Amino acid sequence: MLTEWMRETRGLAGGALLAMTGALLATPAMAEDDNPVDKAPESMLYDYPQQVTEGVWSAIGATQPYTYENSLHNNNLSFVIGEDAVLVMNAGASYKLAEALHEEIKKRTDVPVKYVVNENGQLHAAMATGYWIDQGAEVIGHVDAADYYDKHAAAYEEQLQDIAKEKAEGTEAVPMNRTFEDRLELDLGGVTANVVYFGPAHSPGDISVVIPERDVVIAGDMAFNIRMLPIFEYTDTKAWLETWPKFAEVAKDKTIIPGHGGPTDLETVEHYTKDYLVFLRTEIGKMIDEGGTLQDAYELDQSQFSHWHTFDELAGKNAGRVFQKMEFEF
Repeated sequence: MLTEWMRETRGLAGGALLAMTGALLATPAMAEDDNPVDKAPESMLYDYPQQVTEGVWSAIGATQPYTYENSLHNNNLSFVIGEDAVLVMNAGASYKLAEALHEEIKKRTDVPVKYVVNENGQLHAAMATGYWIDQGAEVIGHVDAADYYDKHAAAYEEQLQDIAKEKAEGTEAVPMNRTFEDRLELDLGGVTANVVYFGPAHSPGDISVVIPERDVVIAGDMAFNIRMLPIFEYTDTKAWLETWPKFAEVAKDKTIIPGHGGPTDLETVEHYTKDYLVFLRTEIGKMIDEGGTLQDAYELDQSQFSHWHTFDELAGKNAGRVFQKMEFEF
């Protein structure tokens, strides 16, 4: 039987209904009802965890920017249950949000959370690191992600308090307590979690978690679905595209839990990620060759993507940032 979010997310180009490793997957529709301000108003979570396949769950975050209503749960908080250990993907944005996720995990298993892997060093990935360390978990991040997080932690605290207000109570910036550079293999008991850095992508130290026994890749911000990806000042779109084939080789024929948007397949995340990056770089490249300006970049026609969530907030900014970077590429 399809879960509620799977029923809600049928029907956009990029994927028919798929059956992969026992999980029923669909690409999402763009109806307004698919993007409420909060799907679980009685919880700090934007929505409750849904089972993706055996032992793999994900609380799918809002496909909106940070808001008080979504409690800054606008990324996916996933977990994998083994016989001896639970692995959580992303600490979360606040102590209370992590606590709410933990309560949901404990409803589904008595196995302890031993590992928390932060997909990168952004606020919503790592700010609740302290909660999980308090529970005795090892919180893991790529060395670049940990460095970025440490440098921005004070600003994150202010931003969290400004947006989340009383929901930020108890949250303090705490460093991750384990880092790596290339890959780690974690034994959860009957289930292996391969934590992999494929290369530069969306933000410093982006990583993915591959669960070979379940044919699942928890992609983190390597891959997006439903919503438009954001390009930040530190995002190297050229490098991201160079990294993509390494990710795609591992992710093909697997269920993919992206950093944002519901679980799907490689074709769909390529549409929302690689294809969009190629579009931007191709059009901006032509613009630069023809003597175009930064203002021209902001006005680039991206209407073909206007049905994507966060289009209004990001389309112009993304084009402008790609223009500024590509002006100086050689």
